[in-house]
Amino acid sequence: MTDLLKILENDARLSPETIALMLDKEVGDIKKMIDEYEREGVILGYRTEIDWDKTDREYVSAMIELKITPQRDRGYDHVAQKIYNYPEVESLYLMSGSFDLAVFIKGKTMREVAFFVAEKLATIEDVISTSTHFVLRKYKDNNIVYGSVPVDERGNEF
Repeated sequence: MTDLLKILENDARLSPETIALMLDKEVGDIKKMIDEYEREGVILGYRTEIDWDKTDREYVSAMIELKITPQRDRGYDHVAQKIYNYPEVESLYLMSGSFDLAVFIKGKTMREVAFFVAEKLATIEDVISTSTHFVLRKYKDNNIVYGSVPVDERGNEF
């Protein structure tokens, strides 16, 4: 039921009782569906989006483009598995275009990110090249607008 998944994606804090009212379903049915989606791996987890720039936590975010040589009979998956197992890696995507993988990480400093790229990513056997881009400001992520006055689709303030 994609309606249930959309509701949870927008606000995972909603109780099964509230969702049941929204969808005109029984609470028990909603709980069963959620449990089933969790068992099947459709629902992978629940998280809170935090604007870390409004805290005293210092960090830098970076996107690293990687060009790699795909492996025979395994394509990009084997290299991707090596990369996503690093705890520094927050997201990893196979891309079309001029590079193959996009790696998103956070570090305490630019030096820490540079060390990760030079000592961990660049040393993987099938990595041909890397290109690191530091995030200077986050405006919108996961459909959440950061640090600005909310506006509608025409740019008008609420």
